[in-house]
Amino acid sequence: MYIGCMETRPAKAIPVYMAITALIGWFALGLQLYLIIKTNVDAGKTVLYGIINFFSFFTILSNILVALSFTLSLLWPSSLSGRFFSRTTVRSAICLYILVVGIVYSLVLRQIWDPQGWQLVADRLLHDAIPLIYVVFWLLFVTKGVLQWKNTIPWLIFPLIYLVYSLLRGAVTGWYAYPFINVAELGFSKVLLNIMIMLAAFLGVGLFLTMVNRSMKKA
Repeated sequence: MYIGCMETRPAKAIPVYMAITALIGWFALGLQLYLIIKTNVDAGKTVLYGIINFFSFFTILSNILVALSFTLSLLWPSSLSGRFFSRTTVRSAICLYILVVGIVYSLVLRQIWDPQGWQLVADRLLHDAIPLIYVVFWLLFVTKGVLQWKNTIPWLIFPLIYLVYSLLRGAVTGWYAYPFINVAELGFSKVLLNIMIMLAAFLGVGLFLTMVNRSMKKA
């Protein structure tokens, strides 16, 4: 039995949903990896530089968590990693991260670039489709009524580590994954303010998810 299965939902719907999502996720990630490497190589950078840039996007890391969690839960459900990624708190943390990815992209980033061709495909899958699919999964299949308000605090560790890494790498290379953390253009004070706003957004969305979970009856 998969954690989060609701009695009114056919149990077989959960692994099918997870498998389809994982396949879409790995395809989108593989496509984006190829495109980033190609872009960097065409610009005179190395393949390694492109790979490091790929893993320096919060969007990529969040989508990896979605695809990896579903893959491990499906293929090795009894393993340590399979059980870990089946926890309600872990699935809710992933929901938080991928939901923020979709929200920030729609509100801040969508207007500043115009992807075409395969980049548009990867863009829509990573920023629109997978966040929506995972939120629906969380609403339908994750165990209800078990989250606690204190769960939202450790959920902030991952984005905080990511932001610190981004600033440190940006200071060394001059490259920043997102314009709102670009110290070279905005200055440290403005970026620090943006980081505080981002962490507040993660906390706010996390509290909202917790409220939703607590307001729904246990499966």
